[in-house]
Amino acid sequence: MQHTLLSLGHGYTARALAKLLRPDGWKITGTIRPRDGKAEPGSAITETVFWPGTPLAAPISSASHILVSIAPTAAGDPVLAELRTELAKAATHLRWVGYLSTTAVYGDHKGGWVDEATPLTPTTERGKWRVNAEQQWQNLACETGLPLHIFRLAGIYGPGRGPFAKLRNGTARRIIKPDQVFSRIHVADLARVLAASMQNPNPGSVYNVCDDTPAPPEDVIAHAARLLGLPVPAAEAFETAEMTDMARSFYAESKRVSNERIKTELGIDLLYPDYQSGLKSLI
Repeated sequence: MQHTLLSLGHGYTARALAKLLRPDGWKITGTIRPRDGKAEPGSAITETVFWPGTPLAAPISSASHILVSIAPTAAGDPVLAELRTELAKAATHLRWVGYLSTTAVYGDHKGGWVDEATPLTPTTERGKWRVNAEQQWQNLACETGLPLHIFRLAGIYGPGRGPFAKLRNGTARRIIKPDQVFSRIHVADLARVLAASMQNPNPGSVYNVCDDTPAPPEDVIAHAARLLGLPVPAAEAFETAEMTDMARSFYAESKRVSNERIKTELGIDLLYPDYQSGLKSLI
């Protein structure tokens, strides 16, 4: 049976997933923004569609699976704003829909553990937008039977994305905020989680996607510097460091995210269970 993936917002994560799927004969249609001009090299897609700007009724009606990687705004989810009717019509034949959310929906837990049952109490604007978007997608699923799966992603790193470039050009910083920890995930493991869910759909499921080892961001920068044989950047106190509002907002929340469900339900054995092994793979 031909599997067809419509990738709405074919970016970094979707490209990694496409590389996993194409050897198995998947047909993959990816949308990119008109201002981006063309798909990036290595995108592994069969067809590129510019969106917004191109009607997507036909790609939606012919898809067996849909991945949504487009972020919401204060106005809500842009995909549902434009395509809700088409998605509702396709709900009965779609086998899997994946929505990429973020662990920011949990808010600040002062370094404590959260799992998929933890109440959603975001403190940042971006986190609040995500909670709203998740609810909009869940409402559509309840109304139409859309086979929705939500993936709450930790910080994503991998080839071309991580601390090495900043260390090499001298812009990496070690901002120290006591008891601050983040969770993260290598893009290769993230793609494997999505592929495993597509193979074993369980509509209504929510999955945290992160590795086994939450860690302070300054430790990750220091380890990356040692791997490169470069000086470890000097420590800077969070309270006095000059930062943009966007950069400072990333330090507003501290939590450790449990990934138990992707292991027990999807059988995931992480390739990179910690940042040490993940960074080493990128050298």
